Amino acid sequence: LGPAEPPGLPQLQSLNLSGNRLRELPADLARCAPRLQSLNLTGNRLDSFPAELFLPGALPLLSELAAADNCLRELSGDIAHLASLKTLDLSNNQLSEVPAALADCPKLKEINLRGNKLKDKRLEKMVSGCQTKSILEYLRVGGRGGGRGRGRADAEKEDSRRRRRERRRREGGEGEGEGEGDAVDGAGRLLLRVLHVSENPAPLTVTASPEVKDVRPFFVGAVVRGMDLQAGNALRRFLTSQTKLHEDLCEKRTVATIATHDRAAVRGPLLYTGRPPQDLKLVPLGRREVKAKDLVRQLQLEAEEHRKQRKRQTVSGLHRYLHLLDGKERYPCLVDADGDVISFPPITNSEKTKIKKTTSDLFLEVTSATSLQICKDAMDALILKMAEINKYTLENREEGSLSDAEAEAPSGQLSDPSAEKGGDCQLVVEQVRVVDEEGHLKVVYPSKTDLDFAAAHVAVAR
Repeated sequence: LGPAEPPGLPQLQSLNLSGNRLRELPADLARCAPRLQSLNLTGNRLDSFPAELFLPGALPLLSELAAADNCLRELSGDIAHLASLKTLDLSNNQLSEVPAALADCPKLKEINLRGNKLKDKRLEKMVSGCQTKSILEYLRVGGRGGGRGRGRADAEKEDSRRRRRERRRREGGEGEGEGEGDAVDGAGRLLLRVLHVSENPAPLTVTASPEVKDVRPFFVGAVVRGMDLQAGNALRRFLTSQTKLHEDLCEKRTVATIATHDRAAVRGPLLYTGRPPQDLKLVPLGRREVKAKDLVRQLQLEAEEHRKQRKRQTVSGLHRYLHLLDGKERYPCLVDADGDVISFPPITNSEKTKIKKTTSDLFLEVTSATSLQICKDAMDALILKMAEINKYTLENREEGSLSDAEAEAPSGQLSDPSAEKGGDCQLVVEQVRVVDEEGHLKVVYPSKTDLDFAAAHVAVAR
């Protein structure tokens, strides 16, 4: 099979190349047949797939991939970019490892890995007798020992991810914008005072229902009081820092999603639950009330139109993680005491609790389908960034660098309004408990092990 020539076969939906002696596939196969839904490569001599086959958005409709009875030696974790893949047959090859990222294929329902000599002996037994769901769950947690069962590239990626998180915790993140790094190095310290549930006359509690277990089970919340978002461009800095955390630490929202709310508009207790897409209604940021099912469809159409206008193969922005909800019977949501949905992760918040320049007290949430620890890491990074922004805002206000109108405007109430330049810039972090329906504690943040910064400019009073 030689390289495909443009314009290719743009309407081709099924391609059967089985029973030949192919040693490789053309690199531009996906580009020339972008609407492929079924690809049968059984009974050839392939030792690998071209990397271009698994690029994001390369084969968005491919639901069946059969490559049994070949000579495949490795499988790239990028296969997770096949957002529509439902059936995968890689039996009777020479695979020794299976990437953990395979579990990230959002629609994968059937997998056949029999006849491969896998290093992970437990996984080798599982592929012979267990259902696909169990195999994918085993891969999702990293296999036995947390590492075996993953390809080398995936293990190295996870190690690199862990090192980045630890480095951010030690160093306290990077400055936002010009001059902010200097604020961190100033004489004043960043003081975070933790208010424990037992000390709080009106603590906020979140009840997590069983409906989120199979869709997005991990939730961490916190209340931060004392932010000044009214002066200068503090609000823009805050929103920019949240966006950067989504891009970097949260890996474009694929491992975790941050949501921020005006605490004054949040009526507790809160319920974190899952609802059918056609039953979930909310008022998204900047939009009218809509059903979640219709909202996702609108966003998908907008993404496709955007892609066509830009003449790109992939989409960007919010639309990059719409696939995370593909095939889900329930969508996760956070509901307040009024019965209003105030958060629909990983898609959007509600207009009801939108952050404004006058907001001084915030309710923060981080959700994940991956792990509780990534929720805590993201929350740590966000709160530290908020402390840095608040300190920078206060110091510039005192230096008279703000406009007269800004200087005269009523500011958000600082937790320590008497703080002077060179003193402690304090924020209060209130603990938020997440409990199950019986009231049993699932997680409380921040705990003794959270907000554990090694940076000299940060002090945490517990």
